[in-house]
Amino acid sequence: MPRPPLHEWNLKTEAAIALQNELAQHIVLEDHLGEVHYVAGVDMAINEEHEAARAAVVLLSYPDLEIVERHIYEEPIRMPYVPGLLSFREAPSVIGAFEQLRQRPDLVMVDGQGIAHPRRLGIAAHLGLWLEIPTIGCAKSLLTGKYNKEELGEEAGSWVPLIHRKETIGAVVRTRTRVNPLFISPGHLISLETSIRYVLACGKGYRLPEPTRQADKLSKDNDWVEPPAEQGQQMKLWP
Repeated sequence: MPRPPLHEWNLKTEAAIALQNELAQHIVLEDHLGEVHYVAGVDMAINEEHEAARAAVVLLSYPDLEIVERHIYEEPIRMPYVPGLLSFREAPSVIGAFEQLRQRPDLVMVDGQGIAHPRRLGIAAHLGLWLEIPTIGCAKSLLTGKYNKEELGEEAGSWVPLIHRKETIGAVVRTRTRVNPLFISPGHLISLETSIRYVLACGKGYRLPEPTRQADKLSKDNDWVEPPAEQGQQMKLWP
């Protein structure tokens, strides 16, 4: 039997913020990974003109990082843009894309924040709760927190902690020598140290780890556009 939905998506701002605060209490920042054979990468695009959210999910084998599956899913945007509530606009279409996967991933890397979020519930953390799969946020820009730029080395593999309100919420990681770092934070069911290790292990000499790099490429591939699904379509996750 499919697992019932975690919650509704189209909420008023105050209700969505309250829900984030509640859901953040259920995030697990300890490793709950078995052997990793498949890693999924997630990227998103919003078409404001057509009021559609478009998600790209690419499944790769691990550790050889060969593409196994790739899917795009589109549906109408359910909520207007509100800073800090981006996952309510983006996550439903990502879940729709995951529904097309034939193979369940062991780990998910998301182009976005994990717990490096003012309420500790970025899209990677939010998706982790829905999918019940270990997730990692791999963001290209800083949302919240501070770090010591002088201590971050120039060579690939260097990293420093990302701190917010005296709490370590992620790491600023140099994934390629002398290239701008990524902002890595655990989403759910994984620790920060393990998140960093897998992000670096999934590099192929680019700034982005291969799962999200491939998802980013797919999200920009116009040949893969599908008609928007009906809003409110039932989403069945794995048993």
